[in-house]
Amino acid sequence: MDVKELKGLDEAALKKELNDLHQALFKLRLQKATQQLHNTNQIRNTRHDIARIKTILAQKAAK
Repeated sequence: MDVKELKGLDEAALKKELNDLHQALFKLRLQKATQQLHNTNQIRNTRHDIARIKTILAQKAAK
């Protein structure tokens, strides 16, 4: 997702998206371990998305 889209979401939606990304990351790691993952860059992108959401949540909490 784009940062502008994420900033427009409320805290509950961000937490749901964060949970979904954690589950997706787990599945990607399992696929990598079993050598079923062909595009390993997906793991990196998912980790970056998680970091973006955590940053936005921290910014909203600081306000």
